[in-house]
Amino acid sequence: MARPPESVVHGSQAPQTAAHHPVATALPQQLPALDKLLRLPGVAAAVAAHGHTLVADTGRALLADWRVQALAGALPLDAVAPAALADALQQRLAARLAPRMQQVLNLTGTVIHTNLGRALLADAALAHVQAMMAGPNNLEYDLATGSRGDRDSIVEGLLCELTGAEAATVVNNNAAAVLLTLAALARGKEVIVSRGELVEIGGAFRMPDVMESAGARLVEVGTTNRTHPADYERAITDQTALLMKVHTSNYQVQGFTSAVDEATLAGIARARGLPLATDLGSGALVDMAAYGLPREPTPQEMLRAGCGVVTFSGDKLLGGPQAGLIVGSQELISRIRKFPMKRALRMSKLPLAALEATLMLYQQPEHLAQALPTLRLLTRPVADIQATAQAVLAALAPVLAPRYSVEVVALQGQIGSGSLPVERLPSAGVAIAPVDAPRSGRALDALATALRQLPLPVIGRIADGRLILDCRCLEDASSFTQQMPFLRP
Repeated sequence: MARPPESVVHGSQAPQTAAHHPVATALPQQLPALDKLLRLPGVAAAVAAHGHTLVADTGRALLADWRVQALAGALPLDAVAPAALADALQQRLAARLAPRMQQVLNLTGTVIHTNLGRALLADAALAHVQAMMAGPNNLEYDLATGSRGDRDSIVEGLLCELTGAEAATVVNNNAAAVLLTLAALARGKEVIVSRGELVEIGGAFRMPDVMESAGARLVEVGTTNRTHPADYERAITDQTALLMKVHTSNYQVQGFTSAVDEATLAGIARARGLPLATDLGSGALVDMAAYGLPREPTPQEMLRAGCGVVTFSGDKLLGGPQAGLIVGSQELISRIRKFPMKRALRMSKLPLAALEATLMLYQQPEHLAQALPTLRLLTRPVADIQATAQAVLAALAPVLAPRYSVEVVALQGQIGSGSLPVERLPSAGVAIAPVDAPRSGRALDALATALRQLPLPVIGRIADGRLILDCRCLEDASSFTQQMPFLRP
């Protein structure tokens, strides 16, 4: 909340004579016609820069709003001065031309944040996207034969090389990958899934709903906490088309639990002539434990265990663009690729270029932890994060004093808001607390709002009566500290 200048007085301190000097207001007829407004020096420059149509449309709306205020006697006289009108119009133009999607600083402590765009793209991916967008490309053109090509071929070889799959295809996100797999392999038939794996992902998107949308009939087996091999065996009928495993990456069931692993379930499926599909969701392509992170199952392991189809995301632990990756046997992937729904769910050229460049980084595992932003942030040393927090403290404390106290604190961050949300990462950041405790709630909200209104918005989190700025994802402290002159707490 902005502090009033010291020269401003309020309430009973205000001179009683102030009421005898009302602010002069403008009359509707004092507003200029549109063509006169457009000829003002500042506005004419805007017309040259942005074109007549946009500026005239904006000016027309401004004059209409000002006219309503003038009729109500609420438009200050100085608002109709030429310089003031030109300035107001330029502000409106800037607001109209400002993009809704903006880059922000993620200081929430969640590295793969669903609401903040999930994984950051590597420099190689950004460069490849720019290069492919700058001119025509061979999205669906085979350069070797000079004939029509298949866009899947751009990444299929890489996916097969990295996962050991016989074949692969890609769609626009993992929900689409699961939907397409179910529709292509089990439409009109039954799919058997453990009750403990009927997950719900973001936006109330539930596995039973996906089944229904795909035209498959869900058959639940076992209980919420325990499912056994016999549960699957008893549920198989001549209407069964698929057995399915769903990795519960966004929650954990603990205590008295039992689940059937993929290798065992693959044996059951194979004995009955059925395919097994597994959805990994978060999509780790490497052993995360090798980097000191919680272990996640990989597509490679699922395929070796006997899964016929494995689906996973591209923009979570894999560290690439939004994508749904489907790998598996040649026969099953061929059926999935030929299903009519595939065209509606296919990837466009931008994310496909980013995915290709991201997957190529995995061919150089020794450099992956530095080249892939997601992995680099997840493995960032705590000492480095603490140094960044100290720089933030030094810049922030003078601006917030004396209304707020600021200190460097040890924190526990998250890998992802939807991926591994219960796992914690040791981190560091700053904690900001209002000095005036009775009004702490409003003060924290006002400060959080002020941070979001910076040229490069800063997103933190409010917890336990403090505003927390976790510095794990702030690799360049200057991107934060250089904004302090714009902060109005």
